[in-house]
Amino acid sequence: MTVVSSKEFATNQPKYYNLAINEDVIIKRGSKMFHLLYKPIEKSNIAQQPILEPDDDLRRAISIDEIREKVHMRIHELFKKNENTINSGSL
Repeated sequence: MTVVSSKEFATNQPKYYNLAINEDVIIKRGSKMFHLLYKPIEKSNIAQQPILEPDDDLRRAISIDEIREKVHMRIHELFKKNENTINSGSL
């Protein structure tokens, strides 16, 4: 097992990735320790991962254009309200 500081790991990442293939590599950051895990992933396994179906949150989402329009309208409302306040002498 090899224990290495996070700074040393950041400086020599390829070295420790290669080392993790054959032995445990522990990265120490302050009082916390992280295990560098070597687990090969085949491309065929990645392609077989399920694609998530849209859920209710996504169906309720609005587009960036809708957000822009709503913000634009709200800004105009605030300016109009401010303009009315100035014209009525309430400031």
